[in-house]
Amino acid sequence: MTTRHLYLARHGAANAFGELTGIGHRQASLLGERLAGVPVDAVWHSPLPRAVASAHELARHLPGVPVTEAAELVDHVPYVPSAAETPPSWAGFFDGYDDTEAASGQRLAEALVARFAKVPGTTTEGARPDTHEVLVTHAYQIAWLVRHALDAPPSRWLGLNSANTALTVIEYRSGLPPTIVMFNDMSHLPADLRWTGFPEGMRP
Repeated sequence: MTTRHLYLARHGAANAFGELTGIGHRQASLLGERLAGVPVDAVWHSPLPRAVASAHELARHLPGVPVTEAAELVDHVPYVPSAAETPPSWAGFFDGYDDTEAASGQRLAEALVARFAKVPGTTTEGARPDTHEVLVTHAYQIAWLVRHALDAPPSRWLGLNSANTALTVIEYRSGLPPTIVMFNDMSHLPADLRWTGFPEGMRP
């Protein structure tokens, strides 16, 4: 059975200007070391500098693997929920989004799913080999792909958090629903490089 393996990773830690920090480079390098044992076919990344730098840093451990930009991976709000769908803790977060911005974000989210959330295409010889692709992107895009894999309501991307360079793996097989193999795994990072959304100083 043909399988598409997607290895999703949020970019490394970045500064206020959106540039990868020294810590971010270390995180991305350690992720690359972990992925060196995987038969990676391609590394795709968001157009934003923190994702570009993370992708190239981890790709140093994947010699010969192409590293390519994918516009669909850019950081954006994939779905603006209605007031009834919005959890109280998110109240006010979407106040600045008008209908045009919301529609644009949803189109990007749909394009992300259409491009990556499916089994490999047929080759000219008719075979459909397994593929292994790394997507270096942002927290919201990982949340959206996980939500899609779970066939959860659109607003359920809220509350799915991903740490910097944590690994999420989703598999797509012909005729079967997507399988979430792991989510937000940080076992390649030492404790001082992990961030889980817990308060400062906590590294469970």
